[in-house]
Amino acid sequence: MKSLHSIFQKLIIAMAIAAGWPVAGLAQEYPAKPVRIVVGYAAGGTTDIIARVIAMHLTKTMGQPVIVDNRPGAGGNVGTDQVAKAAPDGYTLVLGTAGTMTVNPWIYKNMPFDTVKDFQPVSLIATLPNLMVVHPKVPAKTVQEFVAWAKKQPGKVFFASSGNGNTPHMTAELFNLTTGLSMEHVPYKGSSPALTDLIGGSGVQVMFDNMPSAIGHARSGALRAIAVTGPKRVESEPNIPTVSESGYPDFQVVTWFGLFAPAGIPGPILERLNREVVEAVRNPDVKKRLIELGAEPSANSPSEFAQLVKTERERWGKVVKTANIQGS
Repeated sequence: MKSLHSIFQKLIIAMAIAAGWPVAGLAQEYPAKPVRIVVGYAAGGTTDIIARVIAMHLTKTMGQPVIVDNRPGAGGNVGTDQVAKAAPDGYTLVLGTAGTMTVNPWIYKNMPFDTVKDFQPVSLIATLPNLMVVHPKVPAKTVQEFVAWAKKQPGKVFFASSGNGNTPHMTAELFNLTTGLSMEHVPYKGSSPALTDLIGGSGVQVMFDNMPSAIGHARSGALRAIAVTGPKRVESEPNIPTVSESGYPDFQVVTWFGLFAPAGIPGPILERLNREVVEAVRNPDVKKRLIELGAEPSANSPSEFAQLVKTERERWGKVVKTANIQGS
């Protein structure tokens, strides 16, 4: 019933626009009730952390509560599907990631939604590298030492990820291809449980997790940080080298997080949302918090964001095919 209701609402809005009705007034009235940002992962992970930083600021500037709603499952697909089928009225949004929007279409055989046709990009929020962390008992302090150690243990090195298709998973698969390793994948339902097992030494030895959710454990000594995957060192952690400067110059992975609305959202509301997000990302307090988390604040226009999604989808499609990653 919700799906039919959404389709009906999308049809009404489309007819209103086509007929030239005064939909511009929607932007002046919006938002008239709380706005929900769906996160397709468990609380405590990077997507959740970034969503809450942005939601807290938007609550102050939009005049209505902006609520984060965690709906984990199927590599982010469960929560993202809810937004795909929601009314395109600006009240149900999703914090999309490189995983849900550009990788999942390649590895899940029966996607419940189309990441291109069912969504309208609003704005990018942040980009960040992943952090390669290992259990303290792993006898390696550099990338080269880790590769040498892992090659001596074929079939015995396991990497954790926050789920199939997420950038921690894809980064490790690319690392396998780049270094000639054959580490085995152990997917979890979010970063928090994956990191918990890694810290506890429960069968996994390494993870390429997003900076915000992993850096605290590295700072505390619960995990050892080996390298970051971006093109340069992170401002807040200048002593951690990049993988590219550690003997693999062509290895670079930067993940991203951004806001999406259901396709068909009226132009005035899209413009309002984009303006609010851009201003939030540029806010000194928000910017400082994102940098502390190891992220780089990055906002753009809906068209620029759409082009980024297109480019990233093509890039990760090649990695999935080359690594022969089997979907579910």
